[in-house]
Amino acid sequence: MPINPAFILHQTEHWQLNHHLTSKLPGYLMLSARAPIDALPDMPEAALAELGGLLANIQRVMQTQLQPKWLYISRYGHMPGFPLHFHCIPVYDWVEQAFWRDERYRSLNAFGTHPLEPVTDGAELTLFVWREFGESPTPPQIQGPGIELVIEQLRAAFKRDS
Repeated sequence: MPINPAFILHQTEHWQLNHHLTSKLPGYLMLSARAPIDALPDMPEAALAELGGLLANIQRVMQTQLQPKWLYISRYGHMPGFPLHFHCIPVYDWVEQAFWRDERYRSLNAFGTHPLEPVTDGAELTLFVWREFGESPTPPQIQGPGIELVIEQLRAAFKRDS
């Protein structure tokens, strides 16, 4: 399935980086293999060699440009028909604050030891991002630049670094 070029931020010989097509969270990126391969062991050696430096560059650019509180880079891909891909999820302070304001997610605070010092983890915040910014018809209020501006900002940063 071809991706709308308006969402593509950066491409290399083996990889393509784009903004998530359906997430309302600015800066939620997807790094996908350009070949129709869905497993790391099946990737060409050159693609594997390129991957480490590319992930490091993505993290550096996202942290510098977007300044999230947390940045999660993960692979979940088990849906047939999609190439190998990684999710790059920025969790801004305002996203974590929205998580804590939502009573439905407060019950996930399994590790908190003091009510004034809530603690959460990446799995809980990822669930929140997926449900509230991906599936909800009324996502939380965005703070800061929207998706189009973030795409432009990141595209320019990757272009400078190439």
